[in-house]
Amino acid sequence: MRKHHKLLFHRLLPHRISKSYSAAAHLALPTAAIPAPSGLSTLDLLDAGELAPTPRLYHSLITACAQSKNLADARAIHAHLSRSRFASDAFLLNSLIHLYCKCSAVSDARAVFDGMPGRDVVSWTSLVAGYAQNDMPAEAVGLLPGMLKARCKPNGFTFASLLKAAGACGDRGVGEQIHALALKYGCDEDVYVGSALLDMYARCGQMDMAAAVFDRLESKNAVSWNALIAGFARKGEGETTLMTFAGMQRNRFEATHFTYSSVFSALAGIGALEQGKWVHAHMIKSGEKMSAFVGNTMLDMYAKSGSMVDARKVFDRVDQKDLVTWNTMLTAYAQYGLGKEAVAHFEEMRKCGIQLNQITFLSVLTACSHGGLVKEGKHYFDMMKDYNVEPEIDHYVSFVDLLGRAGLLNEALVFVFKMPLKPTAAVWGALLGACRMHKNAKVGQFAADHVFELDPNDTGPPVLLYNIYASTGKWDDAARVRKMMKATGVKKEPACSWVEIENVVHMFVADDDTHPNAAEIYRIWEEINMRIRKAGYVPNTDYVLLHINEQQRETKLQYHSEKIALAFALINMPAGATIRIMKNIRICGDCHSAFKYVSKVFEREIIVRDTNRFHHFSNGSCSCGDYW
Repeated sequence: MRKHHKLLFHRLLPHRISKSYSAAAHLALPTAAIPAPSGLSTLDLLDAGELAPTPRLYHSLITACAQSKNLADARAIHAHLSRSRFASDAFLLNSLIHLYCKCSAVSDARAVFDGMPGRDVVSWTSLVAGYAQNDMPAEAVGLLPGMLKARCKPNGFTFASLLKAAGACGDRGVGEQIHALALKYGCDEDVYVGSALLDMYARCGQMDMAAAVFDRLESKNAVSWNALIAGFARKGEGETTLMTFAGMQRNRFEATHFTYSSVFSALAGIGALEQGKWVHAHMIKSGEKMSAFVGNTMLDMYAKSGSMVDARKVFDRVDQKDLVTWNTMLTAYAQYGLGKEAVAHFEEMRKCGIQLNQITFLSVLTACSHGGLVKEGKHYFDMMKDYNVEPEIDHYVSFVDLLGRAGLLNEALVFVFKMPLKPTAAVWGALLGACRMHKNAKVGQFAADHVFELDPNDTGPPVLLYNIYASTGKWDDAARVRKMMKATGVKKEPACSWVEIENVVHMFVADDDTHPNAAEIYRIWEEINMRIRKAGYVPNTDYVLLHINEQQRETKLQYHSEKIALAFALINMPAGATIRIMKNIRICGDCHSAFKYVSKVFEREIIVRDTNRFHHFSNGSCSCGDYW
């Protein structure tokens, strides 16, 4: 059987390459048969003697093929070269290794490498780089011992590729050994090695070492700045990321879409809206386009900073929206409890022919759960099989949460028992959380027992179980759980809330008297409390889970961290400004009620981002519809 093959090459050699060759031409070569089409090709001209075979000619063909990344063409050139008198030319074989790696055929590159009569530093480095660039970091690092055993001295390019591979592996120990070797060979001062070294430590989460490497670099470039910024962003160090970005600007290095994406990602983690707007403005002034790559992280930043209006504007302006763009917007709707908007967005995705994936369905299920859309949630869970999307454990957790929030605890329990996957601690935890919401101690204890067995180190379930017993007045059972918590060293995470005013973050805990303006804050809250009581607010003492009298319960409620943060914001923010408060755990139910009244009495929009979702208070109501 003969096959036809066509190949386009260098502009100086416009002929099509096509040539039959023997399967036995070279031991390391793939076999194929390539008959010539009508007209002479470059390889035909070579065989006919009308072109003189030279290393330069073969290198031109290899270079052109590397640009097109056509694997079939690469194998044709390799076959022809192997039958020429240059078959053992080290320069051309190194070029072939590079060519195959460009075509993502690393196994072919390795075959060339293994068949070489002699290897030099370029041979080793080309293969190391090929493995690193084709997401095979372990194989790249694995070449180093053989290279050293062959007494081949690594150069700066070798170390840069090895460090990239070590960073992809996330293996700090291997990275440190390569660092030591680079020092031994005097390559650590090379700017490319330095940038790769910095990136390796950043990817391994060692930001102190990454910063130290950065400081020692004599010649910093945009790559090294971006590596440092991306490292801080991955660690969730939003303020440090922003400061590093500002330093990059002061040193007159231009930000790229990689830079902006990292900064927006870091700011999303801390919900820093004003800083995010500043970076957005900077991006516009720089002329950077709103591509999907940077637009997706910007959208996420606005959503997580409490500005759905800006998030939607970004979504509408992103050129060539991809699946991540659609999913990020859908996730934002879910976080805000905007169930109907999420469903509409999901249906728009289907209408536009977007390929739905696991994240898409997880987001729409979460939105249905937060919005109380049980019927829709069941429909979308069943729809997953229509799109050949296999439910993962997170989808089952979300579905249990959907049923549990709606009070369908028995149905949720039956669903857990019928799951095709073994229920994890997260699945039972979702059921336990629903039992806390609906004060069902019996099912709650059953769910808690499974969580304790599957994940005894999780501090959340004992606290939830204690809250269930305390909220239902079962103080003996609550005391038993408290005793167990004390014996096992479980401690409830202290609640804290924070608010950002003029680029300064102010943090508060319950009954906080450490702030310089504590006296004024407490006085203002007393005034707020009086005004909202007149408007109809009644403290809900069910949220005080202590065995004390009613008056003491009311007093305990008044100085929760989010209320102190709200009072401080009302003192220091101009009239009409939106107040954005972050909290490290779920917002208290009584505080939720109080904030609705404050939003109406003081005519303020208040956005609270807690550990589960967003609450947008306006004119006496909340975006969650009190379904949370």
